[in-house]
Amino acid sequence: MKKITSWITNHSVLVLIIAFLLLIPAGIGYYNTKINYDILVYLPEDIETIEGQNILTNDFGIGAFSFVTVENKKNLDIVNLENQIRKIPNVNMVASIADVTDTVFPIEMLPSSILEKVYVDNKTAILVTFEGSTSEQSTIDAVTALRNTVENANSVSGMTAMVLDTMELSEREIYAYIAIAVLLCLIVLVLATDSYIVPLFLLGNIGVAILYNLGSNIFLGEISYITKAITAVLQLGVTMDFSIFLYHKYESEKREETDSKKAMQKAIHETFVSVVGSSLTTIAGFLALCSMDLTLGTDIGIVMAKGVVCGLICVLTLFPALLLVFEKAVEKLKHKNRFPKFTGIQNFARKYYPLTLIVFLLLLMPALYGNNHTEVYYKLDESLPDTLPSSVANTELAQNFNIVSPEMILVKKDMKASERQELIESLKEIEGIDLVLSPEQILDLGLPISMFPENIKNMLDNDTYQLIILNSTYEIASNELNEQIGVVNGLVKEYDSNAIIAGEGPLMKDLTTIADHDFKMVNYASIGVIFILMLFVLKSISLPIILICTIEFAILSNMAVAYFTGTTLPFIASIVVGTIQLGATIDYAILMSTKYLEERGKTKDKKEALKNTLAEATPSIITSAFCFFAATFGVAIYSKIDMIGAICKLLARGSIISMVVVIFLLPALLHVFDKIIMKTTKTKKEGL
Repeated sequence: MKKITSWITNHSVLVLIIAFLLLIPAGIGYYNTKINYDILVYLPEDIETIEGQNILTNDFGIGAFSFVTVENKKNLDIVNLENQIRKIPNVNMVASIADVTDTVFPIEMLPSSILEKVYVDNKTAILVTFEGSTSEQSTIDAVTALRNTVENANSVSGMTAMVLDTMELSEREIYAYIAIAVLLCLIVLVLATDSYIVPLFLLGNIGVAILYNLGSNIFLGEISYITKAITAVLQLGVTMDFSIFLYHKYESEKREETDSKKAMQKAIHETFVSVVGSSLTTIAGFLALCSMDLTLGTDIGIVMAKGVVCGLICVLTLFPALLLVFEKAVEKLKHKNRFPKFTGIQNFARKYYPLTLIVFLLLLMPALYGNNHTEVYYKLDESLPDTLPSSVANTELAQNFNIVSPEMILVKKDMKASERQELIESLKEIEGIDLVLSPEQILDLGLPISMFPENIKNMLDNDTYQLIILNSTYEIASNELNEQIGVVNGLVKEYDSNAIIAGEGPLMKDLTTIADHDFKMVNYASIGVIFILMLFVLKSISLPIILICTIEFAILSNMAVAYFTGTTLPFIASIVVGTIQLGATIDYAILMSTKYLEERGKTKDKKEALKNTLAEATPSIITSAFCFFAATFGVAIYSKIDMIGAICKLLARGSIISMVVVIFLLPALLHVFDKIIMKTTKTKKEGL
């Protein structure tokens, strides 16, 4: 380690040159990393609904679809518009009532159940299907062209339209996220440090680490827009305290060592020894997300764990080089440290620990109740502003044509006509289903199959499967729809055990089931992994239990606030926030407990040890918590995408709650369980 620290301090200029040269491949990697805006692609590949989507894409050419709504247009105008749409690359099929009525088939002969889905009050719905899947770039490009062709983005509905709007909104907001986070962190750092230029070095150092992390994502192929949006602010909040620790250590060493390089070498070594344990727990917390069946967890987990590693490397290399190269500027621009010592808080936590324990015990039951009753939603477009074109189009489609949750049932080709008809009649009787459409019903209207375009014929007469289309009036991801899909699936399986129900509704039902499972598993995984790591880091059996219970109480309280304020959370926030809060803020508890052990090694008086611990640890914990809060709070307020804003809001609030719990509850627990801690901790000094 000494050779490495010596090389870094003796070649500071070279370190800076290498660091900035590495920004070139990082930038290339960043701009060439694909961003995915469709959460449904993170569902496991082996589930039945994904298999159904693949069959629809490959066998029926319905990888994705949109409805275009036009008003007060004659059939000829609609047909001309359809012809223009057919010229768009990746469009597979275009169909509307105008293709078969007036000159060939009187509109009055269509059953009302079919007519009201395609023509209402001079409004006509045009179905457009695409060759690619919902989130493929070719499909997104096709929907963009479709909006331009119909000259009204608000009239184009569908999942891909929602993905496109999410992409455009996210791209507009992401740079604002970073700017707000940097500005708020800068305010905290100016107060927490004693130089005007050091905060710029702190932010610049972490900014470089963030670019390294984002650039290295190219090796993953693609990342989610959620991951991209929260990576910078989370990495900033989580790794900032590493840099602050090194700076304070460097300033402390300079008071005893006249040679700046030697002082920095000691500071680097002590920083590495001190933060490696806490950084490992943070990394472990993020990697616990990889235990999710929904692979979005793996996406976030790997990127954030990698971000902590990049941040730690830059703190130990780039930041020391910046301080040494610009040492004169740092000294010249020094100011009085304006950050308070928080002595009142320390004294209260030390003197009134019995009261603190009583208060937290009284809060435990409401925290548990609120956490267990926090409501979440799964409907993806609910996290987006209702003024977006896709939201407007989907709402109008539901209002005008009552097309809410269309689904496709794939049954075997050789199913007997009588069985199929019996199945269709049974499906019609299920509450909430207002349309069941099969090829026979269309042909029974007297329309010869020869009059249909070739791509529609393929839908009606596939070599392997028969397609039954149904429409539910229940909202996507609602309990009513999920129960209805279960009933439909049970009924269909009676006629064909290999039948598959596909569509957004079944996909969202699977997402709901998997997310509920993931919520439990990822919490267990994060607690287990972090517990095992702390056994080695703290060399104690009792402390890991106490520290995890402390932060878990903070997590319960954080989620309970959402319940008691009547906030419904997006499902992904409820899954990942607990793990991230545990991994990111367990450091506060580790800092407090290790300092307590150090002080107990100096004195047998646990009250004196607690006093010194609070005096030393409280300012550092508050600084770290406020940096984390500053990095996430602005994004929570600014973001119009609730999937991102809710995560940042929970993390911002969670950082403050964890800070309060660690400063007030943990000292009380250390005091009460002192004897047990001393007996079960190997790092205690002899004589205790």
